[in-house]
Amino acid sequence: MSTADAPLPKAPTLDGTPPRILLVRAPYYRGVIEGMSWGARRVLAEAAAEVDELDVAGSFELPQAIRIALRGRVRFDGFVALGCIVRGGTDHYDHICRETMAGLMAVALQYGVALGSGVLTVHSLEQAVARSGQDGFNKGAEAAVACLMQIAAARRLGAV
Repeated sequence: MSTADAPLPKAPTLDGTPPRILLVRAPYYRGVIEGMSWGARRVLAEAAAEVDELDVAGSFELPQAIRIALRGRVRFDGFVALGCIVRGGTDHYDHICRETMAGLMAVALQYGVALGSGVLTVHSLEQAVARSGQDGFNKGAEAAVACLMQIAAARRLGAV
């Protein structure tokens, strides 16, 4: 079975109350992000999660927005970051990919948050579209599953 034929990702079972998740989106490629958002929302609904959404200018701003959310009054159990970076003809792609992914990892490690990363780093828009459809290859759904699994681990280990 190829990845494209994979079953739709399913939400893991969580002990305790339904989680509150912040879905942070960089809708520069609106159709791609809407597709990944559909996948993430579907998985989060399976977990009965309460979902808040926040749109930012671009993928580079995703880690910054999560850090800002951590300073706010609303407490989130986890975060799902959705973005899409398509290679162009300049070095901009390499810098944005590197700093976005490093920023997401830094905020997750420094603040111990459950974070599912659905940031596509692709060579073409066609590759992004293939990863945002309503099938088992939806990276938004995979990011939501990753976030929920981290929440489940934190709860099991008494880290929350």
